[in-house]
Amino acid sequence: MVNEYVEPLGLRILIRKDEARQETRGGIVLPETSEIPTITGRVVEISVQIDRDDDFPIRKYDKVLFHPKNAIPVDFESDNLLYVVPVEDVVAIFRKPPKGSSPVESLSDVNDNDEDNDKDE
Repeated sequence: MVNEYVEPLGLRILIRKDEARQETRGGIVLPETSEIPTITGRVVEISVQIDRDDDFPIRKYDKVLFHPKNAIPVDFESDNLLYVVPVEDVVAIFRKPPKGSSPVESLSDVNDNDEDNDKDE
């Protein structure tokens, strides 16, 4: 058995697409043909160029939201959930807030600092 892997080149990453959701959280069943222009997936591999560049915050195993227009399907697995995606088609990275804080708290801290700055003027 030969162990092969896919290594993206240039400014590209390899993403394993998440399974399509067949039902919304509210219980509405979606038809098989419904298309959503952006999809989520997990980064499986990144190119050496992206790995060495600190301007790209994408890392292996990140969950990302990407636009599939320029995604190239990789016929490597029978379920064909792998895609080579240009980094510019990644529109968001899902992050968890640091332990002990939430994004809302962080935003309120920023607003508090702005009010303090206004008082200094």
